[in-house]
Amino acid sequence: MKFDKCERDYILGHLQQMISEERWQKFRDILSQRTRYITVVLEDIFQPQNASAVIRTCELMGIQDLHIIENRNPYEINRDIVVGSDKWINLHKYNRHDHNTLNCFKQLKNKGYRIVATTPHKNDVHITQLPLDKKTALVLGNEGDGLSEAALEHADAFVKIPMYGFTESYNLSVSAAICVYEITGRMRKEVKGWQLNAEEKDILLFDYALKTIKNPRTFIRRMKMELEKPGA
Repeated sequence: MKFDKCERDYILGHLQQMISEERWQKFRDILSQRTRYITVVLEDIFQPQNASAVIRTCELMGIQDLHIIENRNPYEINRDIVVGSDKWINLHKYNRHDHNTLNCFKQLKNKGYRIVATTPHKNDVHITQLPLDKKTALVLGNEGDGLSEAALEHADAFVKIPMYGFTESYNLSVSAAICVYEITGRMRKEVKGWQLNAEEKDILLFDYALKTIKNPRTFIRRMKMELEKPGA
């Protein structure tokens, strides 16, 4: 259910009385570190524990959106691993088209993202050298086959993670953690305007508050009835 700013402010006024000031300050502190400048895309992951670990990492690193492409493998959250982290970020699933990868990439590019594939490639760069001059969507493939041909063909750039041992690759969740830690750290130092804008913060504050109270659906129904009263 969507609300305009006036409706959100009205409802937030009631929520203010139900949530401690300490909790409100926690919301504000976290929102000040949230970003949509960097996002993560998971393509066709078939081990839910790995994808769930990525969700947890993204939430802890301040990434607000995570995109999940389901071409062959539907993704189910592993509750023991996410430990509630999925509650605080936006999960976007792509599973309604014949070419879900291309649909996801198209939507991200329309929002100004550079599509960066995490895979060794003749044109790749080290993760520490990846330019962050524009919004970045970091794409990781599944545990067996890696990224699809479509993902590789339509990516704008490629990055690799250094390896100094015999093993061919890192675990998916470890790869994501290394990449996200590196580029979000650089983003906070090098990029201006990586934070959410005021409207995005307002919408998320409203969402966070609702997720904190008991029976949010009942509360929203009551608020909606009050807002529909004449003179409200």
